[in-house]
Amino acid sequence: MSSISTGRMIDDNSDPVKGRVVWMPAKSIWITAVTSIAVIGGPLTFTWSAFAVFILLTAVTICLGHSVGMHRLLIHRSFSTHIWIEHFLVYLGTLVGMAGPFGMIYAHDIRDWAQRQRDCHDLFAHRRSFFIDAFWQMHCTAMLDHPPRFVLGERERRDRFYRFLEATWMAQQLPLALLLFTLGGLPWVVWAIAVRISVSLIGHWLVGHFAHRDGHQGWSVDDVAVQGYNLPRFGLMTFGESFHGNHHAFPESARLGIEPGQLDLGWYFIRLLASLRLASAIKLPHRIAPRRGLKRVNASETAGDRANPPWAREIGL
Repeated sequence: MSSISTGRMIDDNSDPVKGRVVWMPAKSIWITAVTSIAVIGGPLTFTWSAFAVFILLTAVTICLGHSVGMHRLLIHRSFSTHIWIEHFLVYLGTLVGMAGPFGMIYAHDIRDWAQRQRDCHDLFAHRRSFFIDAFWQMHCTAMLDHPPRFVLGERERRDRFYRFLEATWMAQQLPLALLLFTLGGLPWVVWAIAVRISVSLIGHWLVGHFAHRDGHQGWSVDDVAVQGYNLPRFGLMTFGESFHGNHHAFPESARLGIEPGQLDLGWYFIRLLASLRLASAIKLPHRIAPRRGLKRVNASETAGDRANPPWAREIGL
């Protein structure tokens, strides 16, 4: 079965459907361990200061680290910045506890490649029931019989800092845990490490599960296995990542909340970097080529508005 090549995924007569779901011991043990510590230790060690540190570090690592650093910058290259800022943001993304930089790129790209085909494996499409999908996404992987060939970019492959993070991504929690223990004792460690990681990973799965099944849809793409949907009520707490329908429409856009009223804190941070002359080459929907088969749905925008869409008028860069 011939498939569509996308970015780092090269089609070698790949098949996005045939394969099996296999348990990943390291991934499963990691998630089970931090979640168990969070469930058991969280109530026993609760303090308001630990809770405050949990909220602060979750916001910083998810927004600046995962959404801006890993997703928009490292994976999609939706903007450019100084290498030390890029390294810092990706480091924060590694602290989310999901994977190292190369693992994040691969996990994103194989899913994106599969979803762009006319059909794909149920794991990539989030088609199974709530609890089955939860187990699959957080404890397993899809081993395709004929997967695409993954070619990591030379820029990332040769980066020593990224190679170091990839080899030590789980251990990166240890220096942070030591600092937290010094400042706030065991409660800070439990809440700002175990509770934060478990909430972040479960939250990431929840967004992926629901944003690929139903919701607000301002855009659709023809001849693909999976559509993306927006979850407007969760825009604030996901820092813009819940506007997944917009992301499917414009994957390279640095701004995810492109419709009026869609709050995207990750985009505000990128704008801040730009105002400080620390970000450039910012990609936005009206500056990039539209995806093949992209259609506007359920919108009041007319054909004439495309020359001056709402997000273009609001950017002011």
